[in-house]
Amino acid sequence: MDLAYLVVLGFAPALFWVWYFYMRDRCRSESPAWMLWLFVLGMAMIPLAALIEGAFEPLLHSTTFISIAVAPVVEELAKFLVVYLTVYKDRALNDPMDGIVYSTTAALGFAALENFFYVFGAYQELLVLPFELSIVRALLSVPGHALISSMWGYALGQAIAVPREAKGPIILQGLLLAIIFHAIFNLLVSLDQFGFAVMALVLVPLMWLIVSKRINALLVRKFCVLRR
Repeated sequence: MDLAYLVVLGFAPALFWVWYFYMRDRCRSESPAWMLWLFVLGMAMIPLAALIEGAFEPLLHSTTFISIAVAPVVEELAKFLVVYLTVYKDRALNDPMDGIVYSTTAALGFAALENFFYVFGAYQELLVLPFELSIVRALLSVPGHALISSMWGYALGQAIAVPREAKGPIILQGLLLAIIFHAIFNLLVSLDQFGFAVMALVLVPLMWLIVSKRINALLVRKFCVLRR
């Protein structure tokens, strides 16, 4: 029975945020089938990311440095490729808002499995259901993955409506922005209470502000932009 609760604690926050970002899109142009597939592929990136990050440990001898300098690059690239090689290449991403919805879906698949491992690990250590940890992660870490990845997701959405020569720079800029935010997020996590306070009171609200303004700007448009 405890395992069932752990699954709920691990996956429920991510599923809620998938629903939230999907409901923000008035156009509802995203394919539920593609969203399910992206969520699963996002989960599948967890062992691959862990394998790559683990390969750096014998070289760098610092889990903190790996968390700040390596993990953001590996994890954002992994989530980015899930979306770029599927819905973007397949042209299922055909509206700017799709970029945010699809990117957050893949990111939340990644966050869901990661979250499950965290709460499962805490349960194994404490032998009690880690409600406090799950609440904190549900409000910060899980949506944090979505907010960070929406930076390159927004860029993919913008790229469908610009000339071919402008697509690459836009996408690269969005990906770099996500990596920077991810690195700052992990840095603050490593700073214990002070870092947690800055993350909760400054970084996460700032990302919410950026993403909300972008979504609101996209929702002003009453039509779907076709790809050039």
